[in-house]
Amino acid sequence: MSSVPTQAAMKATLQAYVDQINAGDAAGVTALFAPDAIIEDPIGSEPRTGKAIAQWFADTVAYQTRITPVAPHRGSHGNEALLVFDVEFTPPGGKRLRIRSADACRFDATGRITSLRAFWGPEDIGPAGD
Repeated sequence: MSSVPTQAAMKATLQAYVDQINAGDAAGVTALFAPDAIIEDPIGSEPRTGKAIAQWFADTVAYQTRITPVAPHRGSHGNEALLVFDVEFTPPGGKRLRIRSADACRFDATGRITSLRAFWGPEDIGPAGD
């Protein structure tokens, strides 16, 4: 087996990520990640690994998160792909927010995500609907 998944497989995993979050399926989205995966969302924050990833996606679903891709999923000449999207969610006790983000993902040979790095900063956050 090749050590690099196909572009189609990586893009399908990115779409499954969107679909599982939008369906409110925390277990489904967690299953897209390798057991030793690392999530840095946003870049510069404390990386999440292991059980912290499952809890983070449980919280993501609880916040009524909705992802809307704003560009086609992008591939690479290696084992990485990019998801560019707007995400809306309602934090506990807060108003609905929108973040404009790009997630760079690295994949293992089976097509599971081993690394997710989210590119967004303070100026990319605003009220939902703007």
